[in-house]
Amino acid sequence: MSLQEYKPMQERCSNCSFCKWIPFDKVRSARFAENCPAVCYGGWNTYSARGRFQMALAVVNGELEYTETMTDIVHTCLACGSCDVACKICRYNLEPLAHNIELKNDAVRAGKILPAQEKMLEAFKTEKTLIPGMRKADRSAWAEGIPFAEEGEVLYYPGCKYSYDPALRGAVRGAAELLIRAGVQLRYLGEGDVCCAGRLYQMGFFEPFEKRAGFNIKQFKAAGIKTIVTPCSDCYHAFKRLYPKQGLDIEVLHVVEYIDRLLSEGKLKFTKTVPLTVTYHDPCHLGRQGEPYVPWEGKEKKILNQIHTWEPRRPRYNGAYGIYDAPRRIIEAIPGVKLVEMERIREYSWCCGAGGGCSETNPEFSRWTASERVTEANSTGAQALVTACPWCKANFEGCPDENGNTIEVIDIIDLVNRAL
Repeated sequence: MSLQEYKPMQERCSNCSFCKWIPFDKVRSARFAENCPAVCYGGWNTYSARGRFQMALAVVNGELEYTETMTDIVHTCLACGSCDVACKICRYNLEPLAHNIELKNDAVRAGKILPAQEKMLEAFKTEKTLIPGMRKADRSAWAEGIPFAEEGEVLYYPGCKYSYDPALRGAVRGAAELLIRAGVQLRYLGEGDVCCAGRLYQMGFFEPFEKRAGFNIKQFKAAGIKTIVTPCSDCYHAFKRLYPKQGLDIEVLHVVEYIDRLLSEGKLKFTKTVPLTVTYHDPCHLGRQGEPYVPWEGKEKKILNQIHTWEPRRPRYNGAYGIYDAPRRIIEAIPGVKLVEMERIREYSWCCGAGGGCSETNPEFSRWTASERVTEANSTGAQALVTACPWCKANFEGCPDENGNTIEVIDIIDLVNRAL
């Protein structure tokens, strides 16, 4: 869809402001009741999904052109989807997240991008990653010595962050070695391993995303891959939700799903006690955006020219069917570990701040968002914050809360390995 095609949605947003809060029946305190980092940080309605509908309508009607300030606001969106979930509690005819990303794409096509995005695009072009400063030649260094299978239908896809960040080396290797020990004929593309480009889509760069998706899909088919297993939530979302639109038709699993499966089948058992109280952070792209893609082609219609509907019925992604239980079952199965929950969890989780490329384009905003989550984590009394996303872990690591206190941040894979 083009931004013009979203005009009916732009016009029918009722300004209820649900996009700024978690659902009211889920609110446990005023301190942790908000859900949109952008509007909380920006302090102005235009940063919210409602404000973006209004701004985009003015663009569509020719009443506004992209200024430097507007461009910054458009791209100061984490694409976390929290507004989308909250909106769909009481509405069925709006798609805030899709609209926010389409607004980014409209700005991109108008040439309105940020300096940091130019660096990311250059890294993507030359080194096949969206992390500036990294070299394609170093991408597979993490895999040295791991006995990957030369043939097989299960592909291990680590993602850029795991591939390049030395602080995550134990987790990315640990997950692969764990699966291999469990008897999985695990493959790795080696030189053929490149960025999934999911973050390009989040930033509104649709064309290069589609080209990369097409390239990767051809690779997977040529290699005979039937299942992709990834420890990266961003890659999971790309393969589970975005790639099917480009023709991908294979099983996609996050590592936590595979580990949960191994536990339930008795192929993996914890033998060590880990005396630790933890809280779990639901990554946006594993949780509320981790629902599978449902193909749909249809159109809008009105009954008696009043009641809006879709023909045929349109899929409603409301976040409820993301990956929430598997990581919690894993944590609760580890002897000695006690799980205490934050107030905003599952589809109502507060974003880590790294989404939408914001960790590169607006690091102050990204860090502020992470600090808010660390504050919430520390309020539980937990000793550690566990997550299943490398971007989340990196953003939380060493980040102080509102009182200046940090918290130990543990990748769930590392927690699993402590118990083996």
